[in-house]
Amino acid sequence: MSGSEILVVVAAILLLFGAKSIPEFARFFNKGMRELKKATSEIQKEIEGYTADISDEISDIKSNLNKEIKNIDDEINPNSK
Repeated sequence: MSGSEILVVVAAILLLFGAKSIPEFARFFNKGMRELKKATSEIQKEIEGYTADISDEISDIKSNLNKEIKNIDDEINPNSK
């Protein structure tokens, strides 16, 4: 949020609820932001876990393919060592 947007929100809260409710609203807003950050962090960690598993599988497949290619190359060109 930009500064002007925050100012408009604060002014609206003042008009609707009065000055006494600003601290309560701020606590509610901060709690919501903390929960949102926590949720996004958990989602990011879960996605990273899935991609790490996939990356490990791809590395294993690549390694196996390279070994097979070397074996085939050795069979085709036995004197190339």
